[in-house]
Amino acid sequence: MTLPLVPRRIGITLAGITLMLGASPAWAAGFQLNETSASGLGNAFAGGAAVAEDASTLWSNVAGMARIRDTKVVGAIHLITPSLKFRNDGSLPASGQVLGGNGGDAGGLNVVPNLYVVKPIDRSWSIGVGMSAPWGLVTEYDNGWTGRFQAIKSGIKTINVNPGLSWKPADSIALGLGLNLQHMSAEFTNQVNYSGALLSAAALNGFAPGSATFNAIALATAGLESGARIKGSDNATGWNVGVLWELDDKTRLGAHYRSSVKYRIAGNARFSNPVPVVAPALAALVEALAGGVNANALFDSKVTSDVKIPAIVNLSYFSTLNDRWDLMADAQWTEWSTIKTLTFVRADGTELQSTPENFRNTWKLAVGANYRTSRDVMLRGGLAFDQSPVRTAFRTPRLPDGDRTWLTAGVQYTVNPKLKVDVGAAYLWVKKGSISINGNPPSTAGNGLLSGRYNSNTVIVSAQANYTF
Repeated sequence: MTLPLVPRRIGITLAGITLMLGASPAWAAGFQLNETSASGLGNAFAGGAAVAEDASTLWSNVAGMARIRDTKVVGAIHLITPSLKFRNDGSLPASGQVLGGNGGDAGGLNVVPNLYVVKPIDRSWSIGVGMSAPWGLVTEYDNGWTGRFQAIKSGIKTINVNPGLSWKPADSIALGLGLNLQHMSAEFTNQVNYSGALLSAAALNGFAPGSATFNAIALATAGLESGARIKGSDNATGWNVGVLWELDDKTRLGAHYRSSVKYRIAGNARFSNPVPVVAPALAALVEALAGGVNANALFDSKVTSDVKIPAIVNLSYFSTLNDRWDLMADAQWTEWSTIKTLTFVRADGTELQSTPENFRNTWKLAVGANYRTSRDVMLRGGLAFDQSPVRTAFRTPRLPDGDRTWLTAGVQYTVNPKLKVDVGAAYLWVKKGSISINGNPPSTAGNGLLSGRYNSNTVIVSAQANYTF
């Protein structure tokens, strides 16, 4: 018996065949990477737009280059180890599937580098260029885990090249302007409930659930899964502008703005569909059902997704109290509300997946201090509260994020008049977050129900060399 193919407009809505995409926890709230310098990490990046002590000011406030009197180079490397563990509480398996495990620790060791060069032209003008990774994530659950139909691997990588120019029109004021040249690549994978897709196709083709034929198909095809993967990339541009105001020779205020960046991620969606092996009596029927699913829903194609990375505003304070102590404070606002949904569209114009995110705008508030124990050694410390853009109702296994608290420390050692070395470390406590999701469109039969809580934390260790020519 040969069945007609399921029409595409129906096949795309089959329960259990959608590819769930989204972002995953990084090291700052959302998938933002605050790790732009080891010197800043030691103070929880407090006062970032006002400190302007080395070439990394190119990222935190381009106007701060005006304070640098000689050509300086900064190279930094950050070792970031997030821990992300799911604890099951009431999860349910998808139709025809076993429940699975908790997914292990979805975090792992990640390496993020930075490089900055600043050169004064004269007493009023300075130029510079920096390379950093301001947005990113890498997270991966164990194969066969409970939420495999929502997420297994999530990866975002960015490279930002930031040429900048600063101008000092007066002794107390500096202005800066920069350009962000960015590249983003992304990869997302998950499993698809192929057994559920076959049963949905059978029901659409007239085999009523509970009938003898339907039950025979369910028994013969139980446990079948397809692998889904999307990979894509794009280049985009943005800009940044800053101002640095020196109230006196010990105190300064800074403000810095980084524009949003619009991407159109273009790539491919690929599916590794299984070949059902069933008894001869069902072979023709199941082959026809599988052919309809493969042709009308789980087929390889090109895809695109429009993503608007949020704008960032920093307001900072820095003051040298005496020859031992510096104090600093910082307020950072991030316009996460630019991300309402994450939608992938096939080349033929049909929608592969649309996941509501409904991110909220966030604040990160930080305070920090430096203490000089001698001419060559300076100790750093910092504390920060970092809001998450994720609302509880829209938490997904790709972004089970929560508010976090930073505790940081660092030390700077002056090796000689030309070389300084910074080492910093941070521990981030992430607020526990509950999750209850059964896919999009919602279907416990198709995707299972992922219900439970996440326990997360992050450890960061950074090193940096500052060289003056």
